[in-house]
Amino acid sequence: MSDRGETKLIYPGLADFYTSWRDIAGTIVRVVVGIMFLMHVSGKFKIGAAAVATSMAKNGLEPSLAFAYAAIILETVGGVCLIIGLFTRFFAAALAIEMAIALLFVHFPKGYAAGGGGYEYVLLIGVVLFAIAIRGGGPYSADRMIGKEL
Repeated sequence: MSDRGETKLIYPGLADFYTSWRDIAGTIVRVVVGIMFLMHVSGKFKIGAAAVATSMAKNGLEPSLAFAYAAIILETVGGVCLIIGLFTRFFAAALAIEMAIALLFVHFPKGYAAGGGGYEYVLLIGVVLFAIAIRGGGPYSADRMIGKEL
């Protein structure tokens, strides 16, 4: 009988370790990404929606004030919801779409490297958010506690 498609561990003794940490690792990623959004949006709160709108207008995002408020609200509420795992799939997908917009309108023209304002970071965060949207909140989430998810 063949084990087609199944990866064999070089050290099979680690199988139990990996299995026991799988759900915890997913939770850590979800929580850290949520915290990152709260840290990111705190800068938007400091400079204000008008300054965020000015930046968005320079990048061709109109109506810029509406986009600014949408980003601030989405990153705040979405960040908190990712941390606690509430409506996880919805907010991860919505934030992934926001990252796609940021990639296309702001970062792509600047090249790949994040240090030069490029798309490296938003691409990574967007893909991680997409994976979270597919996976859901996991066993350590408010979604699981209420027994429902989108």
